[in-house]
Amino acid sequence: MNVKTVFRTRTSKSAALLGAVAGVAALSLAATTADAADATAGHRPPAQKPTVVLVHGAFADSSSWNGVIKRLKRDGYPVIAPANPLRGLAGDAAYVHSVLKSVKGPIVLAGHSYGGSVISQAAADSPNVKALVYIAAFAPDKGESALELSNKFPGSTLGPTLNSVPFPLPGGGTGTDLYIKADKFHDQFAADVPRSVTALMAATQRPVAASALEEKATETAWKTIPSWDLIATKDYNIPPAAQRFMAERAHARTVEVKASHAVSVSQPGAVTRVIEQAARSTTR
Repeated sequence: MNVKTVFRTRTSKSAALLGAVAGVAALSLAATTADAADATAGHRPPAQKPTVVLVHGAFADSSSWNGVIKRLKRDGYPVIAPANPLRGLAGDAAYVHSVLKSVKGPIVLAGHSYGGSVISQAAADSPNVKALVYIAAFAPDKGESALELSNKFPGSTLGPTLNSVPFPLPGGGTGTDLYIKADKFHDQFAADVPRSVTALMAATQRPVAASALEEKATETAWKTIPSWDLIATKDYNIPPAAQRFMAERAHARTVEVKASHAVSVSQPGAVTRVIEQAARSTTR
């Protein structure tokens, strides 16, 4: 073998070796790049869960949401349950609106009973509110009151169970607070809740000013914000027919539950499921 042949042979082997090394390097780089991409995908922050704001209604307080709050927090949702003043629709809505302004990020706003009237008004100028949830609640149109909607259909037995108590108004004059009589509270408000619990609920109930139930709505957030509605079919405060009427008018995603007006107490799991359905819609 002459010198030229040896040189060509060695050159060919070197080229083959260099090609092999280059191929291994390319495969290694590709694998490293893929691993980096996978790691980045695996460490992407999950979509932000919305804050759930729960607004109670008349004859209740924020503790009526306790079973729902426990479940929402277990599932990773931030929760706020402010005290609804129950003094008048415009003022109550303004107060809840101020709470909404303090929350960063998307909000799911839920209201029970008269709290539905409040959230419909409070959310009107709250761009962070991405979903409304009505739990055995009022969803009035402009010019409608809670009292008017309750009387629109037969079935409410609330009137005879009420006790009227006068209270002084800040600017002078006298207002009227409404309580459910303690001996009527269980059957009227929460017939599917143990009496040992409803005895405490009756004693700690928050009265509503009669004028709040008579005040007409001026905003209707459910016309522009997606809505969910849980209808309590054994409700003696707001007739189920009235609840269905309002839910259909709002084009709400609706579920019916065999429960009393105090459904957030008697069936917190069912209430939580509706709220979480609304919440999931905000992260799609």
